Amino acid sequence: MTVTQNLPDGPKIHYLRRLFKFITQPVEYVEDFAKVYGDNFTVWRRNKDNQIVYFSHPQALEQIFTADAKCFETGGGNGILRFLLGDNSVILLAGDRHQRQRQLLTPPFHGERMRAYGQAIQEITQQVTHDWEIGKPFNIRASMQEITMRVILRVVFGVDEGAMFQQLRETLTAVLDLIGSPLMSTAFFFDFMQKDLGAWSPWGRVVRLIQQIDQLIYALIAERRAESGANRQDILSLLISARYDDGQPMSDVELRDELMTMLVAGHETTASALTWAVYWLDQLPEVREKLLQELNTLGVNPEPSNIARLPYLTAVCQETLRIYPIVLGGFLRIVKSPIEVMGYQLTKGTLVVPSIYLAHHRETVYPQSKQFQPQRFLEKQFSPYEYLPFGGGNRRCIGLAFAQYEIKIALATILSQYQVSLVNKRPVRPVRRGLTLAAPARMRMIATPQVSQ
Repeated sequence: MTVTQNLPDGPKIHYLRRLFKFITQPVEYVEDFAKVYGDNFTVWRRNKDNQIVYFSHPQALEQIFTADAKCFETGGGNGILRFLLGDNSVILLAGDRHQRQRQLLTPPFHGERMRAYGQAIQEITQQVTHDWEIGKPFNIRASMQEITMRVILRVVFGVDEGAMFQQLRETLTAVLDLIGSPLMSTAFFFDFMQKDLGAWSPWGRVVRLIQQIDQLIYALIAERRAESGANRQDILSLLISARYDDGQPMSDVELRDELMTMLVAGHETTASALTWAVYWLDQLPEVREKLLQELNTLGVNPEPSNIARLPYLTAVCQETLRIYPIVLGGFLRIVKSPIEVMGYQLTKGTLVVPSIYLAHHRETVYPQSKQFQPQRFLEKQFSPYEYLPFGGGNRRCIGLAFAQYEIKIALATILSQYQVSLVNKRPVRPVRRGLTLAAPARMRMIATPQVSQ
């Protein structure tokens, strides 16, 4: 039986013009279309069956996230990341392999282990901020990246000093900075730019850095396998000892791909969220004062687990991830078998984008959505189809609990010691950084000692 395609209305503009705006003005790209066409719209592509349909209405998102797994191909829609993450990344897998990998990866990010991670986050945040020179401008994003990089290296890779630590830190930072640069952010969308033309070409530089990282990671895996009885609690060691249902361990290649996935998904993203949180606390002194009052109820040197339970701190972090979610849309889904979403008939090959940004700015759900108002999260519980900073359905981020925990502990640690203020007080707008949304890379701030309440 032939299913007639019935799609929401949407813009019919030239591919290159559309792509240019998508790359250079990612927020305006979706906002401008939503103003004209509403919650759900189609970005029409000439002479192609696989039109791109954006959905942001909660009902549509629920239908997409709860649909039978056979309806959508999800891993294949993220193929742009294969060069970095490898074939075995949970982000790129689909079907049974995806579920199998999720089951193995989820346990290390939950439960008792979080307490030990919390102390590491506190220590690392204190070490990095200790290097701030009072009253001297510094790059806030670089500082937040340093915190999240060290957290990943200690908690996930199990290294926090020595030659391996320095090599991994320098090489990983270099490749992520390069990928996040404006030139490479553009290269993601043009195949002709993804060519290795030697060590001095941008893509060639990325390829060689990834090769260096692979050598370091495989050496670390071999070292960790050799000390299997050491009772280590880093995530790499836990994954080495984990077993699939058939009793088999993860291979070295699978371990490498998942380590890279955790790094890419957990480093840049958390650094961006922390940068925005610090920015909003500077913009809104009343929010900062209220948060300080809450932190002061815990006394000196509070336990990380007690910090993480603070309601207003939690609301501040939730609102940070609402107003500028790190990724604009959930994982691209490709229709495998015809499906109806909010009355629209989607045929095989249609590309579906759950728009996180637009869902987070629906005025009926979030009145005055452009205003930073943590209180909204204390007054109402939002459904996973209204608030979805970590995606939804079976592609929801595995590390979301850890990411939220890290943001809360790091932010509380910074705020308890410093007041951090923008050098230039003008409001800033998010920019594209690779495949994510971030504060401008050169944003500078000044730290002064926090005055006791």
